Amino acid sequence: MVLPLGAAAGSGLPSSFVLVYAVGFIAAVTIGSIAWYNSKRPPGWEDKEKPNFIPTVAAEDEETEGN
Repeated sequence: MVLPLGAAAGSGLPSSFVLVYAVGFIAAVTIGSIAWYNSKRPPGWEDKEKPNFIPTVAAEDEETEGN
């Protein structure tokens, strides 16, 4: 169950505290999703295309081979 920010403030937590955790959770999910899409595909997903809005991240060994 999701509580509105007003309910969290009434329980003794400052709304800025709740806001920091909410933004942090959203950032963690976003960064984790980008990392998952750029990793090796799980079984059954090998032939699936990556969504266009996910940036491509080169692996470290690919970056050093070009030098």
